[in-house]
Amino acid sequence: MITFTQKGDLSKTSKFLRDLKGLHINDLDKYGQQGVIALSNNTPVDSGITADSWSYKIINDKGKTTISWFNSSKVDGVPIAIILQYGHATKNGGWVTGRDYINPAIRPIFDRIVESAWKEVTKL
Repeated sequence: MITFTQKGDLSKTSKFLRDLKGLHINDLDKYGQQGVIALSNNTPVDSGITADSWSYKIINDKGKTTISWFNSSKVDGVPIAIILQYGHATKNGGWVTGRDYINPAIRPIFDRIVESAWKEVTKL
């Protein structure tokens, strides 16, 4: 049998958890812009339209903050950034192999966001 005994109140723990609940990573716009630059610089270039079509959006909803990157470049409704990433069929039945350029471009941005969040959590 395992038992736990606690003495005193949990006011410090409760305050820590309240502060943590309200935690917001500072400067998410900075990371959004860095992501756009990284994605743009790593997008395979033919005309440059797809590389120049990156944007981001930060959404705060129900206590959750999300940062998403988008590419608006389309040809005949086909998202070019996606077919560059994953590959696509050609009109004559061939296949163009995709190139993983999104993940290596955005990974350092994710790492910076995690580092920033950890610094905020540990300074509470």
